[in-house]
Amino acid sequence: MQSMEEMMKAAQAAAEKIQQQMGEAQVKLDNIEVEGKSGGGLVTIRATAKGRIKGVSIDDSLMVLAEKQMLEDLVTAAFNDARDKADRAAGEEMQKMQAGLGLPPGFNLPGMG
Repeated sequence: MQSMEEMMKAAQAAAEKIQQQMGEAQVKLDNIEVEGKSGGGLVTIRATAKGRIKGVSIDDSLMVLAEKQMLEDLVTAAFNDARDKADRAAGEEMQKMQAGLGLPPGFNLPGMG
């Protein structure tokens, strides 16, 4: 039977391992890239799974002053598409990490959502 001190050391080691893996997961999420599109691909936004915007591409045909509102709407829609894809990619990565730690599905670690 383990002493209380041994159990505390084991719990601390497990917590440190989880913290290290969470840090690694955050780095990995910033390296996974997703693309959000709108207007049939006329507007594309590249982002990381962590949500950092990496680039915006706007088709030249949209560069018409009279179409400014439509362009703004398409950029917003592309951003939201990228955000949704980033959230899904992040969720998949967190599930993989949790499974690797032997945590039950749906278990919510603090700081993971």
